[in-house]
Amino acid sequence: MSGPRNPLNPEKPSKYSRQSKKHFIDPINQEKVMTPKTTQAAESIPHGGKLINRILNEQEKKDALAKAKGFKKKYLTTREISDLEMIAIGAFSPLEGFMGKADYEAVIHHMHLANGLPWTIPVTLSASDQEAASFKNEKEIALLSENEEVLAILHLKEIFPQEKETEAVKVYRTDSREHPGVSQVFQMESMLLGGKISLINRPRHENFQVYRLDPKETRSAFQQKGWKKIVGFQTRNPIHRAHEYIQKCALEIVDGLLVHPLVGATKGDDIPAEVRMRCYEALLADYYPKERTMLAVFPANMRYAGPREAIFHAIVRKNYGCTHFIVGRDHAGVGNYYGTFDAHYIFDEFKPGELGITPLFFDNTFYCKKCQSMGSIKTCPHDKADQVSLSGTRVREMLKDGILPPVEFSRPEVAKILIDSMSAGK
Repeated sequence: MSGPRNPLNPEKPSKYSRQSKKHFIDPINQEKVMTPKTTQAAESIPHGGKLINRILNEQEKKDALAKAKGFKKKYLTTREISDLEMIAIGAFSPLEGFMGKADYEAVIHHMHLANGLPWTIPVTLSASDQEAASFKNEKEIALLSENEEVLAILHLKEIFPQEKETEAVKVYRTDSREHPGVSQVFQMESMLLGGKISLINRPRHENFQVYRLDPKETRSAFQQKGWKKIVGFQTRNPIHRAHEYIQKCALEIVDGLLVHPLVGATKGDDIPAEVRMRCYEALLADYYPKERTMLAVFPANMRYAGPREAIFHAIVRKNYGCTHFIVGRDHAGVGNYYGTFDAHYIFDEFKPGELGITPLFFDNTFYCKKCQSMGSIKTCPHDKADQVSLSGTRVREMLKDGILPPVEFSRPEVAKILIDSMSAGK
């Protein structure tokens, strides 16, 4: 199943329907969980009103480790470990653990949690039928890495079946196993474990230590810098001139820019995070105002959920302290599963101010020879013959051959790093 609509036809109604959410919103608690209805986020309040912290202190860790020796074990996948850490540090606020059935179903069908708060991506922990049966009477389970390290305790609240077909179609808009996100869904076990988590040991990371800032740390940094309006930029690719242009356009209307590249697991053909980080460092060193730009890594895994992941990325950057979020074309997309601007249109499915972060939408940008500057179809009156535009395939071919792309497309410093990495086979 597939079939995203033509995004260039604005007359065609959005595929996302405005379904009534009254049946799963608690009318008593609604004011506590819904973001105030304002047109713009004046300050960045964590999603749900509170930045979650599920990391145990030293004494609590000792006590939990001692107790964990008697608990049944559950080994986590790479994505589950990533999600565990993101929950614990508050990046996935208001989540305090892996989703239960009510939240799981509300997110899949309505893009909201069961309490009415916007949320678009399921965050779940899977288990086999055999594991689920063995956990049936357990209240706490030890969550382990593949090397036997106890990472956390799951305070098990419920066990329920995963709706794989429904999840694939609703979240990813396709049930094709060729889609990397859908493929991951169908590789999961059949049952889901819901409950809060208590983090004992953070996953071990050997790289990017100076850039690994938790939400409380980015928020503190913004405060120290005196930034009140911060725009976040999500990327899993090197930054080329088009990205640089939209970042600087956004920087004109805010106090600071957070360049926040994703460094969790991505597709095998994506450029390695180590290479990308060298590109970001080189670019920011020479072409961005140091007092108004900050680089930090986003340790989550990619879902490749396109429009839904655009909302998800915006909400998470809100937790990191951003008030604005850049949404380019085909945000978090893959292949031809989503329309070019579907990641823009999905924001219309939420009430003004409901997300609590202001999206900044950008069209396809390019260098125009006649204008002698960067622009888009909104600002440049000239036709495509005057645009310096290269396909991703053509750029990869040039880099593999050691050829620098035009300076209008990529800064030489970035291109050289990419050429060196390709020639070294990295």
